[in-house]
Amino acid sequence: MEGVGKRNPGQPEFLQAVREVAEDIFDYIIHKKEYHEYQILRRIAEPDRVVSFRVCWEDDNNNIRVQRGWRVQNSNAIGPYKGGIRFHPGVTESILKFLAFEQTFKNSLTGLPMGGAKGGSNFNPKGKSDHEVMRFCQSFMTELYRHVGENIDIPAGDIGVGAREIGYMFGQHKRITNRFTGVLTGKGLEYGGSLVRTEATGYGAVYFAQNMLSRVGNAIDGKVCVVSGSGNVATHAVEKITQLGGKAVTLSDSLGFIHDPDGIDEEKLHWTKEHKTRNHGRISEYADRFPGATFYEGQRPWSVPCDMAFPCATENEINGTDARRLVQNGCIAVAEGANMPTNLDGIHFFRGARILYAPGKAANAGGVALSGFEMSQNSARLSWSEDELQEHLKTVMRGIHDRCLEHGGLAGTDHIDYIRGSNIAGFVKVANAMLAYGVV
Repeated sequence: MEGVGKRNPGQPEFLQAVREVAEDIFDYIIHKKEYHEYQILRRIAEPDRVVSFRVCWEDDNNNIRVQRGWRVQNSNAIGPYKGGIRFHPGVTESILKFLAFEQTFKNSLTGLPMGGAKGGSNFNPKGKSDHEVMRFCQSFMTELYRHVGENIDIPAGDIGVGAREIGYMFGQHKRITNRFTGVLTGKGLEYGGSLVRTEATGYGAVYFAQNMLSRVGNAIDGKVCVVSGSGNVATHAVEKITQLGGKAVTLSDSLGFIHDPDGIDEEKLHWTKEHKTRNHGRISEYADRFPGATFYEGQRPWSVPCDMAFPCATENEINGTDARRLVQNGCIAVAEGANMPTNLDGIHFFRGARILYAPGKAANAGGVALSGFEMSQNSARLSWSEDELQEHLKTVMRGIHDRCLEHGGLAGTDHIDYIRGSNIAGFVKVANAMLAYGVV
């Protein structure tokens, strides 16, 4: 870690991600000579490449704007690079390196042949016209196209990058290369997209929680759940929680959270999806629309008593104090729908409390798994049915859970440390592939 810190100064998110994995991996490999001889940990914490580039575009007032774009290709040891693109003013190289590092292990856990990458820009699509977003996406892809390809690196969407942005980027890639390929996932159904992709991350997090509870003879039915975020992942997590008999009582955005003690039912959820996607509204307006709900400005939902928590917003949204409050208020399980939403203090508390805790690299892998299925459908020039994809998603999440069980058991107890299990299971596949290649 001292060496990683020296090589990556001023990159706290990346260092946090590496430490969280290294804490588990080092004990596992301590007596495995080949991993040390070939410096596997050091090599896996050094991205294959980090591409940084300028993105120039013109706004609707004919002003020239300049953003910065990145693509971090962390590892292609087990397959072509795979990971999302994020457009957000807070995007930095450190954040993208942490996400690409996490993506490497997440993709490994799915059992699919995909390496790890991440990309994005400090461009903010909020408040921009469709034409401004189009011009930016076209300029972004004009540089990115030379670094990606269906057998090289297959980006997807992430925060700030939805179907609209994917469409603009795919169109520009097709225009430049004169090829119709599966170079991006998250595409529209009309041009190679997959059913269930929109639901996959949120549904997958709930399926993983269901697997954890089933193992100890419990179920989501009747559980009160707090959910953060109000975008794609959060709303579909709420949808699946409700379908399984649970009651989701919170949603949030950057301005605060709403608490609805009566539960966010199908009608309320439909309104929320329309309000957020079509009207680009704020979650505070939920409380104006539905009597009985309360909006808490500038706060996060972790003080609300619950049985289960699903952080589905962004990184480091749960700290040590939040983790303590959740457990003290009765929370027995946490499944992360976002990437690294719990900081190290929170992680250490959850581990010490021995609650059911599923880290993002395991619990939110449903999205990238469906992206993998989209890649397969594109390669075969066919489309699978919704029922087939739902079953594939359940199977993948069950497989990830089983891999965590294999490596996460604590001696002398029946408790499973899902962090340790996911870190080691994700690492072993990538590390063994790296050993097979020699020093490359």
